[in-house]
Amino acid sequence: MKKVSQRTWGGRFSAGPAEAVKKFTESVSFDWRLYKHDIAGSIAHAQGLAKVGLLTKVELAKITRGLKLIEREIEAGKFHWDADLEDVHMNIETALIKKIGAAGKKLHTARSRNDQVATDIRLWTRDATVLCVARLLDLQRALVKLAEKNATVVLPGYTHLQRAQPVLFAHHLLAYVEMFARDAWRFEVFGIEMQECPLGSGAIAGSTLPLRREFVAKQLGFAGVTQNSMAAVSDRDFLLEFLFSAAATGVHLSRLAEDLILWSSAEFGFVTIGDAFTTGSSLMPQKKNPDICELTRGKTGRLYGNLVSVLTMLKGLPLTYNRDMQEDKEPLFDSADTLLNTLEVVAAMLGDIKVNRTRCEAAASDPLLLATDLVDYLVLKGTPFREAHHLVGALVAEAEKTGQQLPKLAGRKFGRAAAKVFDVHRALAMRKIIGAPSPKNVAAQIALWKRLLK
Repeated sequence: MKKVSQRTWGGRFSAGPAEAVKKFTESVSFDWRLYKHDIAGSIAHAQGLAKVGLLTKVELAKITRGLKLIEREIEAGKFHWDADLEDVHMNIETALIKKIGAAGKKLHTARSRNDQVATDIRLWTRDATVLCVARLLDLQRALVKLAEKNATVVLPGYTHLQRAQPVLFAHHLLAYVEMFARDAWRFEVFGIEMQECPLGSGAIAGSTLPLRREFVAKQLGFAGVTQNSMAAVSDRDFLLEFLFSAAATGVHLSRLAEDLILWSSAEFGFVTIGDAFTTGSSLMPQKKNPDICELTRGKTGRLYGNLVSVLTMLKGLPLTYNRDMQEDKEPLFDSADTLLNTLEVVAAMLGDIKVNRTRCEAAASDPLLLATDLVDYLVLKGTPFREAHHLVGALVAEAEKTGQQLPKLAGRKFGRAAAKVFDVHRALAMRKIIGAPSPKNVAAQIALWKRLLK
């Protein structure tokens, strides 16, 4: 067993950890992904130490060169990650000391792994947030493009998965554009919460050394510094916000996927998903399965699980840092990877979808979809709404019982003008209040989103 003196924290221990403990406690197998942000934080910290005379200019130059060299080695795949050194921080610091000697041993002055990792994760999450917003915008653009291409296609809108009222296909897609706009907004808003730098908070109670925290924060692109050292090292709210934002986006991706799964089935036949984004069956040669949509729907469960995992991990922790918090990184990384990959593939898939206008409009031509329009017609003629609703309901029941067409019955009962209500294009044109799916409204919304998404 190695002597504890070889480990960075081993001075007060007489024996090293058991092999099983080493395997159980190491995190470098996943937190190596923080390397770029750890190095950036270390360089900024070293610059701060030099500002107050705790490092000389020569030592600062050595540390900076050494860290940049390590970063190049990592990116070239030439860096050896040692699980015995526990985490990304100790791996990089140990390598630095080997490269530059005594100056490297000064780098951790006035710094704990507690405030170091709190800073690294903020920086990593900040970058991941920018990527997520960019992918969301790409997905919105793909939806708007598909909507514009099929701007005049009419299809049934559904409630309870039963045909309800006719809408434009583009109006349906634009509903998702709005959902993903809210998702992007959530990512951007919680990003504001990451504008305070925790570096300088130490393990729990800051430092007696004269640190220039504001200077270091500025070097790292933060707007300011945290005001309570205990809150700073124990805070993972920003991480929860990221995981929630990812899970909420997953809800919308899953709902879009479900619509596409239904629409691409033989029973609906509204859309055809391109071969590049579908798969076949190992047994049934005729099958064309919407697997990308199904995986999108399934991966939403991972996004939920990661959020619940970290919420549960944090719920019973006393202030401040506890080793439980090592378990925050894998869910964070997994949610970011899952969401970014899903957003990318769904946006690409939308570019390979063909809309079957004939099937859509045949389904939307069902006169029953315009029963509410007949109610509105009667209301405009002075019939109280509840009475009009009852009259039309009775007429629908008669149509179902006798097999007669609803427009014909309406014309006979309420006059020839009532039968004209059942023209689907007229009905859509009449839906011109703000938010409704008239062709004019939808065209205006497409134009608006195209401008906003530039």
